Amino acid sequence: MVPIASTAITSRRRVFKLSRRMNLIAGAAIIGLLVAVALLSLVWTPLPPAKMQIIHKLQPPLALGLLGTDQFGRDVLSMLMAGCWNSLSIAITAVTIGGTLGSIAGISAAAIRGPFEALLMRICDVIFALPPILSAMVLGAFLGPGRSTAITAIAVFMIPVFARVTLATSLQAWSRDYVTAARAIGNTRLTISLRHVLPNIISQIIVHGAIQLGLAILTEAGLSFLGLGMAPPAPSWGRMLADAQTYLALAPWLAILPGLAIALTVFGFNMLGDGLRDLLDPREASR
Repeated sequence: MVPIASTAITSRRRVFKLSRRMNLIAGAAIIGLLVAVALLSLVWTPLPPAKMQIIHKLQPPLALGLLGTDQFGRDVLSMLMAGCWNSLSIAITAVTIGGTLGSIAGISAAAIRGPFEALLMRICDVIFALPPILSAMVLGAFLGPGRSTAITAIAVFMIPVFARVTLATSLQAWSRDYVTAARAIGNTRLTISLRHVLPNIISQIIVHGAIQLGLAILTEAGLSFLGLGMAPPAPSWGRMLADAQTYLALAPWLAILPGLAIALTVFGFNMLGDGLRDLLDPREASR
């Protein structure tokens, strides 16, 4: 007979593996759907997102179009589709730039150590003291609101985030036996960083990037809400929320729909990040 304890452990392992897969599948499905909508908006929307029809303003969902119209008679579904592309493109671009620069800085600091590591940490502390909203306000004073301002503000904030994570994981890798062996046979620090350290921490960087994409979506929405994101008439979920404040009692769907879009996107990236972490982290798999 199979011991009861062994059966219970096997059942828990199966449930854990299933939950890991469900997180990854659910997150990938949500983000895949959003990416498909964003790409579709580049070639087709029910109506031009910026087209105004004042005579049809504030029409409720299904009365005129699938999701109704806003205070200028613009089709809400078309604006949500176009806003999906703007939000995702800004977030992915900013996280890619910030993640790349931050990872390079973290890996370099782990290899060089000494004053360079201390200087990098102090720079990270300074950047952390300036949140992306404040950074965007400063940049907006020089560059004006727009896509480049939002990308730059988010990317600058992401650099120290990735630098700290990469530095911590790189220092762990440098203490491993395979790095000691590589140093013993005369490999340079650059060679060790590229051939041994980076391949062993890349999965953690990817997982962290997926999670940070959700934060970038929220930041972009906040910047657009304050008028520092995409410049009109380009649609943006954050600016749709800002414009809807005046019409909350009369047309609540104008705030509910973009709010749900933001929440769904952040939820999808968080689920995807959790699923990737459980899949790629050997410590989670061993548990």
